[in-house]
Amino acid sequence: MENFIVSARKYRPQSFASVVGQGNVTSTLKNAILTNKLSQAFLFCGPRGVGKTTCARILAKTINCEHLTPEGEACDQCASCRDFNQGTSMSIFELDAASNTSVDDIRTLIEQVQIPPQSTKYKVYIIDEVHMLSAAAFNAFLKTLEEPPLYAKFILATTERHKIMPTILSRCQTFDFKSIEVNDIVEHLRDIAQKEGVQYEDDALHIIARKAEGGLRDALSTFDQLVSFTRGNLTRELCNLNLNQVDAETYFNAVDFFRQGNIHQSLLLYQDVISKGFDGQAFISGLSMHLRNLMVALDPATHPLLQVSDNYRPNYGQQAANCGLALLLKYLEIANDFEYRFKEALNKRLHVEVMLMKMASLVTNP
Repeated sequence: MENFIVSARKYRPQSFASVVGQGNVTSTLKNAILTNKLSQAFLFCGPRGVGKTTCARILAKTINCEHLTPEGEACDQCASCRDFNQGTSMSIFELDAASNTSVDDIRTLIEQVQIPPQSTKYKVYIIDEVHMLSAAAFNAFLKTLEEPPLYAKFILATTERHKIMPTILSRCQTFDFKSIEVNDIVEHLRDIAQKEGVQYEDDALHIIARKAEGGLRDALSTFDQLVSFTRGNLTRELCNLNLNQVDAETYFNAVDFFRQGNIHQSLLLYQDVISKGFDGQAFISGLSMHLRNLMVALDPATHPLLQVSDNYRPNYGQQAANCGLALLLKYLEIANDFEYRFKEALNKRLHVEVMLMKMASLVTNP
């Protein structure tokens, strides 16, 4: 039986050009390489799963490449690139600060730094989750970080920049990684699905992308999970079922019932939602996001902010126009208020039902 490789590893970017959604970072790094203006230390900050460690590895490979391309990419042909791709490079070291937090671990690293590289231009040290280092370890690292040998480069990565000592921050060139846009994640998932021969609906890919909340690694993990669950046929219905998410059609129907002042249908709709095992908190959060999308759909100028599949764009525009700005604002105010107070409610079901009745009463009692 062939070993399965998760998509996050199998399709990990191997060049700056293939990194998803971090163009500002990759273009700056390539320019620094081409102009030979490399800092002695880099700090990559940002949410989990957005490409920090991947970019660190690409940077480490590229600055040691013997035949850079005119675009500032590694050639993938020279001895240094081959060693890196095969995982046998003796010039690139990765340290997980979460499990190597002590001052002794850093002193061992400092001793290694003093030994020049044997076959490459630079020795590169990638320290992941650097905020986990102890205060003593940070202090032991300071001098080496400020005045390393010319052949040594440090790339620090963290999800919690605020926990890093200011003296460390001042010695690093900082790059802020952003959460990846839904459309960028969808495009990447579409490419992988085509390569893997997976059948998919665009709506399903959008569900996965929104669930990931800006993290590409989370999106790929969810993608693998759903490919197994659906046996390679990603549909909107099956994705919602597996991820325990309420279908968009439910929210469209709910808002239609509100506009009609139809309280009993609104309550029956919620009964159907909870009978399928969905949580009240998730329902309110999803309704708030739906109302937000309707607000965005009101004005063509804000349509680029509408992160939904093309199949649903006309539906949002039509429902938004039917509701109007004033009514949508009232719906949002009620939804936000009830979502904020949901955890304190003793009777969760009644709490949501009161919210639905209030929304459906706005037409008759504005």
